[in-house]
Amino acid sequence: MITDFSLGDKIIMRKPHACGTNEWLVTRTGADVKIKCISCGRIVMLDRADFLKSAKKNLGQADASV
Repeated sequence: MITDFSLGDKIIMRKPHACGTNEWLVTRTGADVKIKCISCGRIVMLDRADFLKSAKKNLGQADASV
């Protein structure tokens, strides 16, 4: 479970996405958190409590190329 994250951070989630990766990019924060799959580009919106429960590790700011 992570406690700190911000816009543009790369996050590893506990369960992998259907495309096979578990790395996501945070694109919106607030009461809800919007994340984008690094591999396939799918966008998912979770409420903050669910996001904090299923996030495993914060990798920090993503590269500018993503």
